[in-house]
Amino acid sequence: MEEQGLLIVDDESRIRKLLKDFLIKEGYKIFEAEDGEKALKVYEENKRKICLIILDVMMPKLDGWSVLRQIRQTSKIPVIMLTARGEEQDELFGFELGVDEYVTKPFSPKILVARIKAILNRTQTKTQEVKEYGGIKIDSEARTVTVDGKIVELSLREYELLKYLLDNENVALSRDKILNNVWNYDYYGDSRTIDSHIKKIRHKLGKRGKYIKTMRGVGYKFEVK
Repeated sequence: MEEQGLLIVDDESRIRKLLKDFLIKEGYKIFEAEDGEKALKVYEENKRKICLIILDVMMPKLDGWSVLRQIRQTSKIPVIMLTARGEEQDELFGFELGVDEYVTKPFSPKILVARIKAILNRTQTKTQEVKEYGGIKIDSEARTVTVDGKIVELSLREYELLKYLLDNENVALSRDKILNNVWNYDYYGDSRTIDSHIKKIRHKLGKRGKYIKTMRGVGYKFEVK
């Protein structure tokens, strides 16, 4: 199997070493950066080898949010955000920018490794299946979504949430079930983050967004009618 590269971006050398030691044992190739400017440089020079970024928020020269904004201009590479703060608004802000996971320090390296594996399994599993749902086509191999023939740009989390709804067409899904299946691990924030993602997906789907029904007191259901 081809070696998978991870970029660790954190201004604390002990954090980088801790993660590096764990991840090397798991067979990953590690790239490092101690500030935002170097992170962008390392990523640009090695982006064909890097399949996921672990990105700290508070860093010198260029903070994590700025780094993420620049990366998201050209790439949908999975990003796990590290932060010393655990405020709900910070988490929602991160998801709006395209964060795939949000981990608050201090954290368990073993759990972080498990999250990395889960994200990579989801993003790199290939199927040769294209399905259509009332004008919405989803290509699981290319990880693309088109609406009436036009490609819709979705973040990784938006894509996975939409795919989960489509895979469970006509099934009412509770917010807890969505969190458990799309976010995978215990999520300690507010389930309103789902509502925020649904709102953005509906907007991007245009007139097809009406297929995502709000089930009052329950959650959501995808239904073509």
